[in-house]
Amino acid sequence: MVALIQSCTGSGSPPSANVSSAPEASTCHMVRHALGETCVPNQPQRVITLSVPSFGDAIALGVEPIATIVYFDEPPPYLTKHLNSIQILGKEEQPSLEKIVSLKPDLIIGIKYSAEAIYSQLSQIAPTVADDWKGYPSWRGHFDFVANVLGKTDAAQQVWSRYHQRIQSLKTALEKSQQNLEISFVHTCCGTIDLDLKNSFNGSILADAGLRRPSAQAVSVDGGIVKLSEERLMDIDGDVLFVATDGPEAAQTITELKQNPLWQKLRAVQNDRVYPVNYPTWRGGNPLAADAVIDDLFKYLVEDMSPT
Repeated sequence: MVALIQSCTGSGSPPSANVSSAPEASTCHMVRHALGETCVPNQPQRVITLSVPSFGDAIALGVEPIATIVYFDEPPPYLTKHLNSIQILGKEEQPSLEKIVSLKPDLIIGIKYSAEAIYSQLSQIAPTVADDWKGYPSWRGHFDFVANVLGKTDAAQQVWSRYHQRIQSLKTALEKSQQNLEISFVHTCCGTIDLDLKNSFNGSILADAGLRRPSAQAVSVDGGIVKLSEERLMDIDGDVLFVATDGPEAAQTITELKQNPLWQKLRAVQNDRVYPVNYPTWRGGNPLAADAVIDDLFKYLVEDMSPT
């Protein structure tokens, strides 16, 4: 590989004799990001994403990455067909640099907290950008960031338009049936219980749809998620309870919760309105996942109506 043109990447990394060529200035546009400035190809053909939200964002914008990292063992249904035909680079904490080099990407999209430690290596492979992702409350801004990087801002407007149309359709349907429901969401894993709050990924979708949350969940915190002790199980009380589990250990946690006397006091349990949902979907952090969450809301909250 030949030396990077440092003035184009703006990464601040010293030139190396073992790095890839940056695009010519006339064929790239400058992007400011959490780790510097990078000249990004105007029409990238071999995009690698280093987060699942970035991967979903790219697909929603009509760009199919050639590889990505994942954080799940079983892909969520909304991503299955897209993941079947690409390279998996490992988990988010340790992407395979060897695989990345072998794939010869022309653009790498990451997030600061996982890419910062290897940013200099990534920048030597291909132009690399990293967003300052601050947890799932960042999902909207991150989508717009990816759209800007890919030069797909017009497509992004269309994606947002569809999202708002679907939200409005859901609100209209709820107004005709059972608008005043209080919706609770809980994720269980490995002996712990997580509450996704108002500013979490799924919490923001529920808020957009005008759905009420239990008081303990109708708040915002950094990251949008808090842990809950079994003694405070009534904090998940609601008319409807969505439960996301992740693997055998999570299923065991649910089994143990059902033995808790407080479980039987939950309104959703008493009214048989506890619904299992896919964990990687409800924490997907991208418009494709949002669409799938809206599908679930139509399925479980709107009587006799199919997703539209």
